[in-house]
Amino acid sequence: MRINHNISALNAYRQLSVNNNSLQKSLEKLSSGFRINRAGDDAAGLAISEKMRGQIRGLEQASRNAQDAISLIQTAEGALNETHAILQRIRELAVQASNDTNVEADRNAINDEIQQLISEIDRISTTTEFNTQKLLNGTFKGVFQIGANESQSLSLSINKMNSAALGLASSIEVETATVNVGGLLKDGVYTVSSDGTKLLDASGKVVGAVSGTNITLADDSTTISFTNEDVTAGAIIRISENGNRATMDKVVASGETNDILAAGTYTVVNESETLNVYKDGEKIGTASGTTITLDDGTSIDLATVFKKTADLANGYTFVVKGVNVSTSTLASGTITAIDKAIESVSTERSKLGALQNRLEHTINNLGTAAENLTAAESRIRDVDMAKEMMEFTKMSILQQAATAMLAQANQLPQAVLQLLR
Repeated sequence: MRINHNISALNAYRQLSVNNNSLQKSLEKLSSGFRINRAGDDAAGLAISEKMRGQIRGLEQASRNAQDAISLIQTAEGALNETHAILQRIRELAVQASNDTNVEADRNAINDEIQQLISEIDRISTTTEFNTQKLLNGTFKGVFQIGANESQSLSLSINKMNSAALGLASSIEVETATVNVGGLLKDGVYTVSSDGTKLLDASGKVVGAVSGTNITLADDSTTISFTNEDVTAGAIIRISENGNRATMDKVVASGETNDILAAGTYTVVNESETLNVYKDGEKIGTASGTTITLDDGTSIDLATVFKKTADLANGYTFVVKGVNVSTSTLASGTITAIDKAIESVSTERSKLGALQNRLEHTINNLGTAAENLTAAESRIRDVDMAKEMMEFTKMSILQQAATAMLAQANQLPQAVLQLLR
């Protein structure tokens, strides 16, 4: 027998230490709920788990991004809903104005309401915002991150939805002349023939000849003269104040040439040798020649829009008007113009609605993916409490047994004393 080294006690102590370490790890897992608390618990499992966690959090944020995108779309679509309502009212007024039971005063009252409604369309287009971003003025082009990884996104651009873009800017009031037509013309609305040489009344009768800036009436001596504007084909001449005032409106060119000029009053002001352009009192750009350049870099040539020949100068003012209901014929044409505007708004709302529905499905898919990935990550990282309790119980019993055996092993060297008796 040897007493310098108690091998049995050393063995029992080693086993007790192993059991203690296993018991501590089991306690840590049970208290944290994780199977992997440090890289040493499962190095490969930890790497996989962390990668999955990045995906899960990315999917959850992508879902919130999609919700925010839906909120933006709903804001824009809600504003267009009101634009639709306004257009329906304008169409109703145009149908009313097309009926010749109305006199000029009636149509003027109808036109006043139409112009106010068109101004509201422009206000909605200018002021509708989401998180300080304007949505309906043609500048919004957004990218929505709807996935956890790079390039998992979709884009949205919203078209300009003001009166010009909807084709409602039908004429421009460019000049007023103080004249006395000597009773040759009654107060009312007159138009210049398609060849630009004759002035016609509401019935189509020729009442004057057109040349340059002048209109010579039927007596060949009475002349309506405009200073800075040529009288062009399709122009509208409004006689008022018992024949003492003539106002000329020029027809706006159709197509993309006039999609910048929304309804409102435009004024050219010379400031520090620069011709600035103001719309309804707010600076919007500069002028050079017959061209207006907006602050955002967009430009438009008034020679194209309403055949302006003279260069823009200090003090020059023109008024962009909405659809015209001054005569039965013009009001009837307005109905078609409004139908096209309603169709344009419908197309834009349909696009927004389709994208919203798509995003709702995206959110559902992201939720499902996040749920399944979370379950997979849980199987790697989380502890099975029942199984770990079994392990803990085993380690606890082994610890107690090892402790008891260590006590017994420590008693073995005392047997040497029997040999000394």
